[in-house]
Amino acid sequence: MEEMEEELKCPVCGSFYREPIILPCSHNLCQACARNILVQTPESESPQSRRASGSGVSDYDYLDLDKMSLYSEADSGYGSYGGFASAPTTPCQKSPNGVRVFPPAMPPPATHLSPALAPVPRNSCITCPQCHRSLILDDRGLRGFPKNRVLEGVIDRYQQSKAAALKCQLCEKAPKEATVMCEQCDVFYCDPCRLRCHPPRGPLAKHRLVPPAQGRVSRRLSPRKVSTCTDHELENHSMYCVQCKMPVCYQCLEEGKHSSHEVKALGAMWKLHKSQLSQALNGLSDRAKEAKEFLVQLRNMVQQIQENSVEFEACLVAQCDALIDALNRRKAQLLARVNKEHEHKLKVVRDQISHCTVKLRQTTGLMEYCLEVIKENDPSGFLQISDALIRRVHLTEDQWGKGTLTPRMTTDFDLSLDNSPLLQSIHQLDFVQMKVPATPILQLEECCTHNNSATLSWKQPPLSTVPAEGYILELDDGNGGQFREVYVGKETMCTVDGLHFNSTYNARIKAFNKTGVSQYSKTLVLQTSEDTDSEEQTLPFPVPSERLPLRRMSPFSSTLNLQPSFPGRSYFDIRSSPHQLSLHSSLQSLNVPGCSFEPQSAPYSQLVDIKKLLAVAWFAFDPGSAHADIIFSNDNLTVTCSSYDDRVVLGKTGFSKGVHYWELTVDRYDNHPDPAFGVARMDVMKDVMLGKDDKAWAMYVDNHRSWFMHNNSHTNRTEGGITKGATIGVLLDLNRKTLTFFINDEQQGPIAFENVEGLFFPAVSLNRNVQVTLHTGLPVPDFYSSRASIA
Repeated sequence: MEEMEEELKCPVCGSFYREPIILPCSHNLCQACARNILVQTPESESPQSRRASGSGVSDYDYLDLDKMSLYSEADSGYGSYGGFASAPTTPCQKSPNGVRVFPPAMPPPATHLSPALAPVPRNSCITCPQCHRSLILDDRGLRGFPKNRVLEGVIDRYQQSKAAALKCQLCEKAPKEATVMCEQCDVFYCDPCRLRCHPPRGPLAKHRLVPPAQGRVSRRLSPRKVSTCTDHELENHSMYCVQCKMPVCYQCLEEGKHSSHEVKALGAMWKLHKSQLSQALNGLSDRAKEAKEFLVQLRNMVQQIQENSVEFEACLVAQCDALIDALNRRKAQLLARVNKEHEHKLKVVRDQISHCTVKLRQTTGLMEYCLEVIKENDPSGFLQISDALIRRVHLTEDQWGKGTLTPRMTTDFDLSLDNSPLLQSIHQLDFVQMKVPATPILQLEECCTHNNSATLSWKQPPLSTVPAEGYILELDDGNGGQFREVYVGKETMCTVDGLHFNSTYNARIKAFNKTGVSQYSKTLVLQTSEDTDSEEQTLPFPVPSERLPLRRMSPFSSTLNLQPSFPGRSYFDIRSSPHQLSLHSSLQSLNVPGCSFEPQSAPYSQLVDIKKLLAVAWFAFDPGSAHADIIFSNDNLTVTCSSYDDRVVLGKTGFSKGVHYWELTVDRYDNHPDPAFGVARMDVMKDVMLGKDDKAWAMYVDNHRSWFMHNNSHTNRTEGGITKGATIGVLLDLNRKTLTFFINDEQQGPIAFENVEGLFFPAVSLNRNVQVTLHTGLPVPDFYSSRASIA
């Protein structure tokens, strides 16, 4: 029960909730705390002004208080709101979680009204301290938020269970601790007094004896308050609105905004949601059990690491003691390295234990809280919080499944001391790697063939601590002949050009270091496309979605066949003939410098420099690397978001050379959000606006102006924004190392970024108020091409 306590405390005051209210985001606040964190918004953002302009569509309007360029005239684009108009000079304070709290300028006048009924400043706004979502209050003020009666009941029971032990009421001298309470007699008994004064026979045998804590609750708790409608305070909830996901009264159905909505019986929905929450808890309970077992495994790893460390140190000391005195100074240095490795492994495992323990404690607390909520008999109060709890339970369960229960460190020490050098080489004594690298793993999802080219990608196995100095890629001759080396180097991706059409090649990879060479990887079978006609061929636009994925045949033994889903075609609009046998994939062959090589045999003799090809890239958005809140449609060419916060999605294609241009059209634009467009690295942060970190270069824009942003630095404020139907163009010129943006075919501001080098992916960040569609395969604008030729 103690682990549930954090669920019962207000995020503002840090104490148990007092008269909690439920915000539209499903989080709770004390009624008094909610009033303390109210702030006043500008007149133009009030619900009345929004309704007058036709933009208000709900009782609560969400604000983005961190919205760029709301009222600021500075290049940074940040705006802020002041405090109450009645207390303009009152400084804001910080709550325990960092929320701004505006205390009143003077003691409030005496009043008999509760905090919810007391008047609130006009155009007041409240920001949830947990999810930071903001909304403007309507005329009802805090009375518009429903009371969380279920949470009040859980807190009452929790506080009763934590209270001091009850004493027997019949002990003559020093009262002993009570063990039972008779509900009919309404008396607390210790065991001796119960046997003497309340024997289990005769009429007393029918009395019901309960534990003291349960008897105390039934004895002292006030009658349960019935939840009433927030719009009609005299009416009790009687039905459940399926569309709004909230209990409603009969007046809401007859004359309110729920009159045309689908409704269901309150009791039926109560039972359904209880069943759903119980089922969700079953899955979370399994995860908690796995987490406990995982913690045992981690603690055993600590012991095993310690034992291995002791054994390794003993071996090292024995070897060093056998050497002459000249080795003693070196011995201390070697021991220090072993201790450092020892501490590093222990630190990694202990940090993981600490992290997993905290997460398990939070999970257990949530489970206990949910179990207490399930015990509630108030359907209305339960349904007010059940959806949020179900989502939290599923989210917590998903978090346990994302590699959380996998050790981050091995227990072995991959070091060995070589004591064979002669005495004169003592000063060179050091640890040497006595193991060959692990066998590389082919990344099948990134291996593919296009026409007469093959792209292969590989990686070291997870948790492999033996480094590889390089890799050797081997292919046969396409006719089942001997393997030959076609690439030797440190890269983990390579594109092989100039292969025979309509041929089957076998590929394998191995790693090497100073100690030796690893075993070969599994053999990969790659099928090139059929030969093209003598006439020039061009890939039509748009590319049908069924042509994009690769067909992966079922593996036989250790061989996997990969074939393109269409013969003789590319993701590029490239004009080619049988005499020019070269094709480069949309990602791999453009991204990895140095992967092309000069072969020494006929099958690899026909190579074409990619810089001499004029390629127009076709690509879509990548669901695999996008944030989970991104919603895809239209064959992954159209995206929007389910969250009010900005989320990032990348394109499937990356670029490291050449000139590339693509456009995005705005299909939907509500409530003036700030979508961002640009390019990013693969490891860019996906849960913040594009450009917040140093992995993205972007332009974010609203309906009036735009800024360029990189590493959270805002520059070049430019007038002119976007609306529904607008077109945003992105021009990435890696030859000149520049990034330029366009809105409706007009350049937006100066060149946004210069000296951009490396591998870049098209990127967009947006929230649920924006939907955009991607257009690729576009040529570079004519005016830019002419300017580049002049330069």
